[in-house]
Amino acid sequence: MLQQPLITQLQALRLRGMAAALEHQQTQPDVAALSFGDRLGLLIQHELAERDSQRLHQRLRWAKLPLAACLEDLDTKTARGLDRGVLAQVTDLSWIAQHLNVLVTGPTGVGKSYLACAIGHAACRADRSVRCYRLPRLIDDLARATAMNNRSSFFRNLAKVDLLVLDDFGLAPLAESTRRDLLEILDDRYDKKSTLLTSQLPVEQWHAYLGDPTLADAILDRLVHNAYRLALKGDSMRKRQAKSLTAPAAAAA
Repeated sequence: MLQQPLITQLQALRLRGMAAALEHQQTQPDVAALSFGDRLGLLIQHELAERDSQRLHQRLRWAKLPLAACLEDLDTKTARGLDRGVLAQVTDLSWIAQHLNVLVTGPTGVGKSYLACAIGHAACRADRSVRCYRLPRLIDDLARATAMNNRSSFFRNLAKVDLLVLDDFGLAPLAESTRRDLLEILDDRYDKKSTLLTSQLPVEQWHAYLGDPTLADAILDRLVHNAYRLALKGDSMRKRQAKSLTAPAAAAA
């Protein structure tokens, strides 16, 4: 059978990995020495790899991680107060299957968002669904869903996500309606899905930040007591990077 019609048929069946692998095999002089089973096995492997790649691409696109971060590039040498034991447990990702949470706190610039995005990226690679929001953007999307009479669907979609990343918690005061929405989101997820939250505020200050004692108790009960905590310390890494860039220029002047 001619190879090009076969490649076209594979593409029509959406077996693009197999089609690309078959096309590649035509350029390999030693492929004729392989048995039919070996060649078919290679085609299937390429198809599975292509599907894994496409699934990862779709998960990353839907996750909307603001930073291209990965755990392999995580800076563990800079002194930031990272507890290596807790970090190892968090990067293991087993807590997602256990429906636990992760809370990352520390001053601005110490790498909270980068760490959150790296964990989100690793979760996507582990075939977990991930969605990332800066809290102000989540508030905007909630308002948009309310205006479009689509709140129930919005909450249902958030409830299904394996890992919800909420970045920049505590930057600005929250309206009572937002606090109630946050409670509903966390209540839907409690003991069912995992949430990762970053904040410049220490966890001990969250109750006062939330204001209303009743809502604060309810929110923190669903968020804090079943969570790993990473409290980062130190100077802003952005400032350090800026100094490292300006130092050579100053020396050359």
